Amino acid sequence: MIIETERLILRPFVESDAADVYEYLHEPAVNCFASMKLNSLDEAVEEMKKRVGETEYYFAIVLKDSGKVIGEIDAYPEAGEQHADENDPKDTFSPCWMLNLNYTGKGYAYEAAHAFFDYLFNEKGARRIYAYTEDYNTSSQHLCERLGMRREGLFMEFISFVNNPDGTPHYENTYEYAILKKEWNK
Repeated sequence: MIIETERLILRPFVESDAADVYEYLHEPAVNCFASMKLNSLDEAVEEMKKRVGETEYYFAIVLKDSGKVIGEIDAYPEAGEQHADENDPKDTFSPCWMLNLNYTGKGYAYEAAHAFFDYLFNEKGARRIYAYTEDYNTSSQHLCERLGMRREGLFMEFISFVNNPDGTPHYENTYEYAILKKEWNK
């Protein structure tokens, strides 16, 4: 699957994306991506080999004019309720987006996320899309708001991705944003 916007192409990853992905994953900007950190170009190559088969829900964000991968966006279908039966519809998605810091502030994240949300709602049967963002990640909060998502709550000390210097978990406060298909289509 390929999604095109005015300036971007969202497409599945290919092995030759390794150097571009390593550029933004060698030092992830936000703690929630700490587990995705790549320590070498060789690790990036191995990661691209894993991603090659992801063609419906995991996309490279690529500049149309140069072919450079500047980020990624993904979301997988899930049941809308924690205790759902395995036969319940999987119509809820929680996207994750990451952009190379050298390309922030240019509207690329909004352009990619808007196209991806439209794809999820209109091609993949999404009923609800929700996103988590750390309380200090104001750019991600603004992106959610620009996408028409409403802030649903603040979870105090919700999750830990990294440890404090003494080895104890560093818990982060996390906002949840969401939008329904009927709101998106208005």
